[in-house]
Amino acid sequence: MREKFYNSVALVVLASVLFASCAVTSTPAAPALPAAPPAPTRAPSPLSPIATPAAPRTLTVMTHDSFAASEDVLKSFEQANNVKLNILKSGDAGAALNKAILAKGNPLADVFYGVDNTFLSRALEADIFEPYAPHLDPASSVPPAFQLDTATLPRAMPVDYGDVCINFDKAFFAQKKLAVPQTLEDLIKPEYKDLLVVENPATSSPGLAFMLATVAHFPDKFLDYWKQLKANGVKVDDGWEAAYYTDFSGSSGKGPRPLVVSYASSPPAEVVFAKTPLDDAPTGSVVGDGACFRQIEFVGVLKGARQPDLARKFVDFMLSVPFQADMPLQMFVFPVNAQVNLPEAFVKYAQVPKKPATLAPDDIAKNRDTWIQQWTETVLR
Repeated sequence: MREKFYNSVALVVLASVLFASCAVTSTPAAPALPAAPPAPTRAPSPLSPIATPAAPRTLTVMTHDSFAASEDVLKSFEQANNVKLNILKSGDAGAALNKAILAKGNPLADVFYGVDNTFLSRALEADIFEPYAPHLDPASSVPPAFQLDTATLPRAMPVDYGDVCINFDKAFFAQKKLAVPQTLEDLIKPEYKDLLVVENPATSSPGLAFMLATVAHFPDKFLDYWKQLKANGVKVDDGWEAAYYTDFSGSSGKGPRPLVVSYASSPPAEVVFAKTPLDDAPTGSVVGDGACFRQIEFVGVLKGARQPDLARKFVDFMLSVPFQADMPLQMFVFPVNAQVNLPEAFVKYAQVPKKPATLAPDDIAKNRDTWIQQWTETVLR
């Protein structure tokens, strides 16, 4: 390239000299300079930095051991928000709440899900949640009856609910030609002696819920009622698994007792998890007025969260239709979003009480420990 350039210049100069020698008296024109060669196009260096997407942030969700959600549902949140979810299971609802309270100011997570209405006041008094009103999509709505945090900006939002009821073994009552009890009062009748197993309210969430149902139904005489249950042969186990799988006789149970404290969602669970397809649920629920206690679970953004913006988005996500529709067959709870259609198993086999027993969270907070102590002294001693 360089050699051609100089040859071109030489030819131009020579032509100019010859022209000048032949000219008469005119002023010679200035020689034209050659055009500069085009600048070569520079290829990008293989070492040049290339822009890469930001690495996903981590959002930690603290919850009880029973938390479950479909992988695809959780992944949709991760992909939409460039985030990696860390689900921190921390024991039962009471134990998880204790850990959240002890870590106040330096939280172990960004979001806490799973505190229910039996412990809600304790969480609010401990002031572990940031106020936040979720941004719900147009297809979502949460009935006011579930919104127990009455602050202008709620700190804990309801996510799901379930009714703790007496479950019964259909085959037992059919074979014995014995009427299924319909109320709490029925359970102290002689024909139901030695048929009921319950859980200890000091060590079991459904056990506590059932005790609270008796408090709500017999406000001033719940201990008298428990004395009558004790006289009628009630059995007390420490937890739900022992009561349901060891002492209960229905379906999954292997024991002798056809009545157990469980959930209104237990019958559809029996159908869904049956090893062979079933035409009907082998168990049912006693849902007479006041016989069931409604548990409501809440979610909140923890104060001091490292990822507060993502935490708020996750609260919104838990109330959205995709997550709410996934919950029934994952955790066997009912979604609070009124726009969500229940799965067929719930529609066919879950009995929903028309008038479940309820107590104000403040009343539970003020009296829970006293009630448990009184119950223990009455039933276990």
